[in-house]
Amino acid sequence: MRSTPRTSTRPARATRTARLALAAPAALAVAALAACSGTAGAGDAPAADGTAAASASASAFEPVTLDNCGTEVTVESPPERVVAIKSTSIEMLLALGLGDRLVGTAFADGPVPEEYTAAYDAVPVLSDKVPGQEALLEVQPDFVYAGWESNFSDDGAGERAALQGLGIGTYVSPAACKEEGYMPDPLTFDGLFDEIRELASVFGVEDRAEELIAGQQAQLDAVEPPAEETTALWYSSGDDTPYVGAGIGAPQMMLDAAGLTNIFADVHDTWTSAGWEQVVAADPDVIVLVDATWNTAESKIEALEQNPATAQLTAVREQRYLTVPFPAAEAGVRNAEAVVSLSEQLAGLEG
Repeated sequence: MRSTPRTSTRPARATRTARLALAAPAALAVAALAACSGTAGAGDAPAADGTAAASASASAFEPVTLDNCGTEVTVESPPERVVAIKSTSIEMLLALGLGDRLVGTAFADGPVPEEYTAAYDAVPVLSDKVPGQEALLEVQPDFVYAGWESNFSDDGAGERAALQGLGIGTYVSPAACKEEGYMPDPLTFDGLFDEIRELASVFGVEDRAEELIAGQQAQLDAVEPPAEETTALWYSSGDDTPYVGAGIGAPQMMLDAAGLTNIFADVHDTWTSAGWEQVVAADPDVIVLVDATWNTAESKIEALEQNPATAQLTAVREQRYLTVPFPAAEAGVRNAEAVVSLSEQLAGLEG
């Protein structure tokens, strides 16, 4: 979940900048075309020929200016050709009913929820990781929505300023902002809901945001905390050195909502590297395992049970494991459902 360090060389940067410059006329033309196109409007049901709804949406839309992770973003009209990078971004757009705006996805962390499968499968996958600038520009986007700030780099999808210079708007999930004054401290569901509202304002679908938020709040309100204090380790990855959920990020937010006590809540970070000796000393009641295709929950259980130190943990001896799919472990529209799942899994252990 920690972004990979950015590496680049001056010659490579010059080459990629040249490519961006050469692509500028095409990208700007697409942006202009999208603004005037007859695609169905963001907040309206599509008309028979697709033009009436688009006109109604454009006429009702108020330009939006945002301070997004320290970058000013101005949207004059709802984006029509969007690339989403990371599962959190992809699923946020699908949850808001904006799958028809997607012209490409990239860096998915796992399968999307079943209800989004059809919409997701209809969109080209540009890359299994962060798409390069050539792949990005080939689909002629007018907006790029990324899950991490590091997705926008000279070695990745392109620097934000360069893309904006081509008329391509950019947006990073505010929950992933790292700069002082922008990083959520701590991340809360109210903050996450604000992100949903903010993104919806970019597309002029504020009503959909409120419906989505109301449903998620209802899920959270129905969660019953455990009758007694229950301590938990949020185990994301790592063998010799576990990478765990700390005190101000998405893991802490979800553990709090489920009524679980994070054994690393006092670490002022989103995730952190810990020592197994710390885990053994805390002896958590349950272990939350992040289930990723490249680091499954089953492989983590096997490692815990084979390690002489962790094999003696109460949660390991009693098989007190809870699981969360990787795409739900980062801040996004799946977090409320993940809280419900954690609560139900815990109840199953107690039953």
